[in-house]
Amino acid sequence: MPTGKVKWYDNEKGFGFLTTDDGKEVFLHANALPEGVSDVKVGMRMEFGVADGRKGAQALAARILDKAPSVAKAKRMPPKDLAPIVQDLVSMLEKSVGGLTNGKYPDGDAARIAAALRKVAENFDA
Repeated sequence: MPTGKVKWYDNEKGFGFLTTDDGKEVFLHANALPEGVSDVKVGMRMEFGVADGRKGAQALAARILDKAPSVAKAKRMPPKDLAPIVQDLVSMLEKSVGGLTNGKYPDGDAARIAAALRKVAENFDA
C-alpha cells in the first residue's frame, strides 16, 4: 500500500489531497478515513489504497500512521528550564495562602504569580 502525507484537507467539506512518498497527488474523501476520524491535519502520515476515479487517483481505506507534529509542542520550553519556574510559582502561591486565608489578595506578587501561571499553563497544555 502506498503511503504519504496530507497536503491539505478541509474538515468542514470532508475532502483534500495527499502527496504520496513518490510525489503524486491523491484525492482524499472523508469516506476513505477510518471510522471515528473527523479531524485531519496537514502533515499527517497515512497509508492508503489507490483507485482511479473520474478525476484521477483517489485514496481508499486510509489508515493514519502518525499524527501531524504539534507546533505548540515544538515551541515548548525544555522541562529542565521549566522546573525552576514551577518551583518559584509554588513558593509564591504558598506565601499567598496566609493572606488569602485572612481575606487579602497578594498585592505585590499578583502580577508575577499571574505571569508564572500563564507560562506554566502554556507549556503544560501544548
